[in-house]
Amino acid sequence: MIRLNMIVEGQTEQAFVKNVLSQYLASYHIYISVRCVETGRNKSRIYRGGMTGYEKAEKDIHRWMKEDKNEDARFTTMFDLYGLPADFPGFDDAKKLSDPYLLVEKIETSFEQDICDRRFIPYIQLHEYESLILTDPDKFKTLFIGADKQINKLKELISHYSSPELINDGEETAPSKRIIKEMPLYKDMKSTAGPIIAQKIGLEAIRQKCSHFNEWVIKLESLAN
Repeated sequence: MIRLNMIVEGQTEQAFVKNVLSQYLASYHIYISVRCVETGRNKSRIYRGGMTGYEKAEKDIHRWMKEDKNEDARFTTMFDLYGLPADFPGFDDAKKLSDPYLLVEKIETSFEQDICDRRFIPYIQLHEYESLILTDPDKFKTLFIGADKQINKLKELISHYSSPELINDGEETAPSKRIIKEMPLYKDMKSTAGPIIAQKIGLEAIRQKCSHFNEWVIKLESLAN
């Protein structure tokens, strides 16, 4: 049995990991503990969810590593490239790269070097969690009944990209912003709707369209070897 400790950006990613990824990796005898990244704390409470800066994320990861010193435990992340704080390791150099895949690889490599623990597997989502559910916009019909026109607009959008991972990270053009533009209700439903839509699409279909995500899943699968 492999224990995989995962720190994610927010509730949407947390629900996706619990409802989709955990069930799949359990077949490899890999069992996930997942929590949202810490953003603050006081004497009575720890606040989690949202990416406010690298320092807090780094401290949260290292704190968990100190709590779980087992050499067989592994740690990973699921943070969006969209909105990633500029103080992340390698961020400035990575932003000079025009290829999104090379850009995110540069940040992940620098992130891994900064954490400096062989048990750590960095993952930055290109460009945002919602990239994954744009793999198949038809599955939005599960929750957004009568939204055929809006769904067709999303299908037209992704037809211009070889992968939904390449839909960019501008304030108005990030994947979630594109979805909300067509279906405003998604904004308040994302933590539940996002994982449900991913379940309907299926992990295999997502992996086929999202190569960076697929590479991460392959790394996680390999922990069972």
